[in-house]
Amino acid sequence: MQPLLWLLLAAQLAALCGSSALLQTPASMTAQTNQTVMLSCEAKTLPTHSRIYWLRQRQAPSANSHYEFLAFWDLTKGTVHGKEVEQEKLTVLRDSSRYTLSLRSVKPSDSGVYFCMTVGNPDLTFGKGTLLSVVDVLPTTPQPTKKTTPKKKVFRFPNLVTRKGLQRRARLRLLKQ
Repeated sequence: MQPLLWLLLAAQLAALCGSSALLQTPASMTAQTNQTVMLSCEAKTLPTHSRIYWLRQRQAPSANSHYEFLAFWDLTKGTVHGKEVEQEKLTVLRDSSRYTLSLRSVKPSDSGVYFCMTVGNPDLTFGKGTLLSVVDVLPTTPQPTKKTTPKKKVFRFPNLVTRKGLQRRARLRLLKQ
């Protein structure tokens, strides 16, 4: 088997299984066009000098899908972008063991599954992935309908009879019983 084909097959299998060494959050997210999106990858058990790479898979994992290299964070250079990546759109930030991918002004074409990955010797370690869906209008949840309570019927005394008269009659009835 050719080395490049073997590497791609290993990457596919590793991405499907995911790893507990790289904790990726959130698992999925829906964003509106032109928003900024932040995806997080925490390196749980890796050395602090490890590079964390960010990749995108535009369609659901299959035999025909492939990964696009987006960027990685380097101790001396900061964010290192892949070819054909808009540098002003994408930044990788590092805070201790957490690596955050920031995507500015997202578009529907930015939708896909985003993976963080590290290269070990000899393993490739992948996070479980974040499914990003970018839409023009965010879906709204319907507001629950309020149950209308019927108004209480108010008994109106006829004009000829007063309350005091009714109260007296009621007391007299009680005394007779």
